[in-house]
Amino acid sequence: MIKKFNFAATAFLVAALPALVAADVEWDVSVPWSPSEFHSINAENFARRVEEKTGGTVKMTVHPGGALGIKANESLRAVEDGAVQMGEYALFQQVGEVPLLGIESIPFLIKDYSELRQMHELVRPVWEAQLKKRNQKALYIVPWPSQNFFTKEPVTTMADLSGVKFRTYDANTATMITRLGGVPLQLNNADVVPALATGKLDAAMTSGSTAAAQKYWQFLNHTYNTNHLWASNGMVVNLEVWNELTAEQRAIIESVAAEMEPQFWAISEAEHATRMQQLIDNGMTVSAPTEALAAAMRRETADMAGEFADRVEGAGEIIKKFLAITGG
Repeated sequence: MIKKFNFAATAFLVAALPALVAADVEWDVSVPWSPSEFHSINAENFARRVEEKTGGTVKMTVHPGGALGIKANESLRAVEDGAVQMGEYALFQQVGEVPLLGIESIPFLIKDYSELRQMHELVRPVWEAQLKKRNQKALYIVPWPSQNFFTKEPVTTMADLSGVKFRTYDANTATMITRLGGVPLQLNNADVVPALATGKLDAAMTSGSTAAAQKYWQFLNHTYNTNHLWASNGMVVNLEVWNELTAEQRAIIESVAAEMEPQFWAISEAEHATRMQQLIDNGMTVSAPTEALAAAMRRETADMAGEFADRVEGAGEIIKKFLAITGG
């Protein structure tokens, strides 16, 4: 017996199909770091994993090295405004937009990766709430390795920093260098090498990852493992495009981010030793700061946590809880 074809039911299903099957989504991802930086490689791996897990319905194209023309300190605003669907940026470079993002760069507040994780447990919910107000959602947050001093001339005491033109990247680092007698110049990552090449800079603070990627040995001679502060990157997505995804797609992306973020932290932890050896292999010295310099750095910056707490809403309570946990 031949059953009658139900054209009405078929028409209904066809009409409903777009709501049931997600259309393909293609997002651009702005990353200011060079392709060889581990954060850029992380972004590529994350995009590949998302595409695989979503069955190709969400495709993220990573543009490293500022290829989209978006500078590091412009990234938060670019994602907020929808100039790009996704972006990764260093949190400290957005303190003009969201001041609490600079809490990691308070000198000597955070000692190591263990304490950094504890700080993130306290501050991340606040960060995420503040970023949501800026029309974006954080997918993962991953630190750079510890920050160091890279100099042309040897530095053994604070006197050796007098007048040294030092690359800094936010208010905390500029204040620190000023107190140590140096001359701070706040520059985006991409502007550091040209400044070193022209003599605009004598020194820089950054991670070994960036120093190696940018071949600092062409301009500078000494590395000091000062480990004076921390810096993390956030991978964020514009909330409007995020909300256009299906619930299933959003759940998959969040799952991939939760799976890969600890892996990215492990990569960060391994980076320091690898890059220090690379600097040595290319002729730079690598050493701890002298006791005199380390003591001077701590002495001159001792009140900066309190100043940050007074200046930035919500920071005081977070710092208080952090110090209670770490015994600082």
